Amino acid sequence: MTDDGRCPVSHTGSAPHRLDPTGAGQHAVNERLRERGAAVPVLLPGDVTAYAITRHEELKEFVAHPEVAKDARHFAALRDGEIPPGWPLATFATVRGMTTADGADHKRLRSLVTRAFTPRRVERLRPAVEELTAALLDRLAEAAAAAPDGVADLRRHFALPLPMGVICRLLGVDAEHQDRLHALSNDIVGTRTAPERALAANREMIAILGQVAAARLRSPGDDLTSALIAAREEDGDRLSEEELIGTLLLMIIAGHETTLNLITNAVRALCAHRDQLELVRSSKASWGDVVEETLRHDSPVSFFPFRYPTRDLPVGDTVIPRGAPVLVSYTSAGRDPRAHGADADRFDITRHARPDAARHLSFGHGAHYCLGAPLARMEATIALQALFTRFPRLDLAVPDEQLVPHPSFVGNSPQELPVLLTAAHSG
Repeated sequence: MTDDGRCPVSHTGSAPHRLDPTGAGQHAVNERLRERGAAVPVLLPGDVTAYAITRHEELKEFVAHPEVAKDARHFAALRDGEIPPGWPLATFATVRGMTTADGADHKRLRSLVTRAFTPRRVERLRPAVEELTAALLDRLAEAAAAAPDGVADLRRHFALPLPMGVICRLLGVDAEHQDRLHALSNDIVGTRTAPERALAANREMIAILGQVAAARLRSPGDDLTSALIAAREEDGDRLSEEELIGTLLLMIIAGHETTLNLITNAVRALCAHRDQLELVRSSKASWGDVVEETLRHDSPVSFFPFRYPTRDLPVGDTVIPRGAPVLVSYTSAGRDPRAHGADADRFDITRHARPDAARHLSFGHGAHYCLGAPLARMEATIALQALFTRFPRLDLAVPDEQLVPHPSFVGNSPQELPVLLTAAHSG
């Protein structure tokens, strides 16, 4: 036992793996970590010790375990004052909302949000998604035409403004805030963000969302923020102001960063696997199949923070100490050959039609399964179908191996996706 009563790790004795804040070589890193174990000690920025869950079955069991919490009061190092101000991952631990609540508190918050974020409200967005997609394809074509080499960054001109525009429309956030909210979101999820910048980004985003909430309180509209303000439990409970702002913050980040990465990764994969694109064009597979395989093969989220065992908890051959922060690696679990077979590294959009295929975990599992999954699937499916219908010869403008990852081990995507809309191949 350690001095604070916590059990040391019962692992192979190997040193913790330092997670690269640049996100470089993510899949090769994951392969090595899976071989080390289902739960591997890692070092986070600031030399904070944590654990990463790397394998599919163990991740599925861990996130649904009744003795695994999400409330930061269980984060031993944070509770004991060992985490410095401006730590780049602090928001993931301390924001008030569904992702950091447990038990009855989580059920209350999720119930309030679910009452407002209904399937009907999501489906009503379909015409707006289709309209925005068409407008952004025009902008993408204009960007390519204006470039001397005909190259346009698909991430910047299409994959980003689509989900950002949709989530802001859903929440009733004015268009004037969109670019700034994305920049602040990048600072919050980036794992290389300097402490003073991280603190400033949190303050500014909370201030902007406070203005949005105040405006909707004064003048309610047909938007999710107004619905969240109005939502009540049967006993009259509402979201507190802090919970409302925290929920908006989480929805802004999760509502566009993940779908941005999903669309980007899907286009990248289809350009690298033209045979898979042809399966869709010949109606042997669907755009929905492309989305599901992208979620498995190249999950938009890699190492997601945080969960905390409320007792010393065995995971595989490792005992994770009570109160240790744990990240779950969706990119690693998605390519775990123990779950997805010897060809887990292969992008195969027919995989999910197999009767023995394991379901990917990219939207989570259990009580914290992503409420926004239907919206993300709808946006990505509409976007991909429209993109490749409008530009059937679209291809990468650089070799795939030259794409630079977005600087984060939380998000997973290249930071730019340069494309030619009328590449020389026949498509």
